[in-house]
Order: sequence, then structure tokens, then C-alpha cells
Amino acid sequence: MANQSGLEGIAVADIATSFVDGSAGELIYSGYAIEDLAENATFEEVLFLLFHSRLPNRQEYDELRATIAANSAVDATVMQMLRSLPKDTSGMSALRTAVSMLAAFDPDAENLLDKDVAARKALRLTGQIMTICAAWIRIVSGKNPVQPRGDLGVAQNFVYMMSGEEPDKTACAALDVYLVLLAEHGMNASTFAARVVTATGSDLHSAIVAGIGALKGPAHGGANSAAMSMFLEIGEVDHVAPWFEANIKSGKRRIMGIGHRVYKAPDPRAAILKRHAKALAASSGKRKWFDIADKLDQTARADAYFIQRKLYPNVDYYSAIVLYTLDLDVDMFTPLFAMARIAGWSAHVIAQMGGRLIRPKANYVGPRNQTWLPLDER
Repeated sequence: MANQSGLEGIAVADIATSFVDGSAGELIYSGYAIEDLAENATFEEVLFLLFHSRLPNRQEYDELRATIAANSAVDATVMQMLRSLPKDTSGMSALRTAVSMLAAFDPDAENLLDKDVAARKALRLTGQIMTICAAWIRIVSGKNPVQPRGDLGVAQNFVYMMSGEEPDKTACAALDVYLVLLAEHGMNASTFAARVVTATGSDLHSAIVAGIGALKGPAHGGANSAAMSMFLEIGEVDHVAPWFEANIKSGKRRIMGIGHRVYKAPDPRAAILKRHAKALAASSGKRKWFDIADKLDQTARADAYFIQRKLYPNVDYYSAIVLYTLDLDVDMFTPLFAMARIAGWSAHVIAQMGGRLIRPKANYVGPRNQTWLPLDER
């Protein structure tokens, strides 16, 4: 078979978690349109949906929230490790290291066969990743981490632990929508990495570390950080047009957060995040960054290059504005992506458990018939 660069168009598994139709701009999670879930569901409901292919009832929902909150604390040894890292360590590097270390403190870490046990581990890890992200924000700014509260959901707990204050409702609502939208997205690079590790018979923590490592790359999860850095570089709404001419029309650069490997129609997640970014910008009084992003979006949409190639803002574009307006440092954007995607990763890991080793072929294109020479004759 001819090589398909990047496995383009190759199906590697049957999945029940999500369906992406890039030509129609459609995304569903286990049968539910992403628009309905973003409007109505909490992150915890989506987590349950991805695990069970149905939404929870009230008792199941309350139990899930309570389980995550009760298992969100991180061992003091892991916290001390985070404090010992250089303060210029990237947020993704800190998260990757901490998740790997958490395996040593998980009582079920080496139970590799039981899917119910794996689901419990996944719920623990969901809360712990939330706690690590909030703790790292405070550690790098010289503050002590705040312990999670048992009465709060994931979005509310993160905002509380990050600020140390009663969580703002508008901020929590925007973050909850962000978590819902980023929870799952088919066989993306980080999900595939996690499934490859799981197929070897390895443990859930190792699979999630692989997912984090893949998400760290700027071609995947790092794009939202790059988008915000671009908006910061532009600086003012009046600078958008000259910046576009100097950088994009000249062919020197591309707009980070516009265009997608799969979507050839508008990314449905981007439209939802744009609405929340606008509302959050208005409520916070920090409109400038949204206005810059909106102006650049309109400029690109009116340009023949973007029109002909069907290039639209993707989920990273307006999520950058949402996260920055929540006072998150750009370095923490991708860890927050991981905080959401732990839901999809875990569902895929559990589905992959007990499956066949993933072992694709490769086409050899190297030399042949070389003649061996002794070392002194080379």
C-alpha cells in the first residue's frame, strides 16, 4: 500500500465517543450535537456521556461530581516536586511530569485489565489534573496552592483554586463551556498516542502522559497559545490591517488558529466560543483582545486566499481569548486543553483496553546492497 502521509484518510478504530464531519462542520458526542451540549451540559455530564454513551440521571451526576471532588487532592510529595521545578518550566512539562509521578501514589496504578477500575482511575486523574493546573499557576507566581473544595464542580473548583476566592459565575460558565467543547474530538493525534500506548497493555497513567506529550506540540494543542501570542503582538485593533498586509499577504506567516486539518467548513466549536469570548470580554471590561481577534477574523474571511481554501477559525482561535480573559497566562492554555481532553483520552483508553497491539507497516526507502568494510577501512 502506498504511504499515506500522516495516516490521512486511514481509519484505525471504530469509536462511539464522537463523530466529526469536517465538510459539514458537524461535531457530535455519542449522538448529541455539540451545540446542544455546549448550551446545556456541564463538563461532568459530558464526561459521563463519553464513558457510557448516555447522559447521567440526577443520582449518577451527583455521585460523579462528588467522586471527582473527593479525589482531586494531590499527594504532598507531588506538590513538593512541582515546587522544586525551575519556575520557567512550561506548564505542559510540569503537568506531564506530575501525572507520571501520580501513578506511584495511585492504589490501582498497575491494575491493567479491569475497565471499571480504569474508569475510577480516570475520575481521580480528572480531578488531580485540575488541581495540578491550578497549583502550578500559583506556584510560579510565588503563592501557595489552594486545596480543592468538595462542593464544587471541575470548572468552579479550578477557578476557586486558581484565585483563592469565591469563583465568579460568568468565568465558571465560560470555562465549563470550554471544557465541554474540548473534551473529545475523534482520533486526533494525542488520542491516537494514548490508544497506541494502551494497546501495548500499559497502564492508564502512561497512556495519559503520552497524550499530554502529543498535545504539547504546537501543531496540536499548542496552537491556542500561539494564537494569543499573535493577538498580543498585534496589540491594537487599528494594527490588524497593517499587520495582515505585512505578515499574511506577504506570505511570511500564517494566522494561528485559522484553518483545520479536518474542518473545511466553519468549526462549530469556534462559533460557540466566539459568543462566550464576547460575553466574557464585555463582563470583564477587557474588550480589546476580542476586538482584535474579531477584526482579524473578518479580514481573513474577506481575503481570496482564505475564501478559496475554506479556511475558518478553529477551536483554538477564540478559546485563546476566553482563557486570556480569565487571567490565565499564555503558557497555561495548553494545560487547560489537557484538563478538558482527559475526558476523551480516558474514554478511548478504556475502549482500547484488551485490544490488539497497534502495529502499522512502513515503506522502506533506504539504500540496499551496501558492502561491509572493516572499521579501519572506512
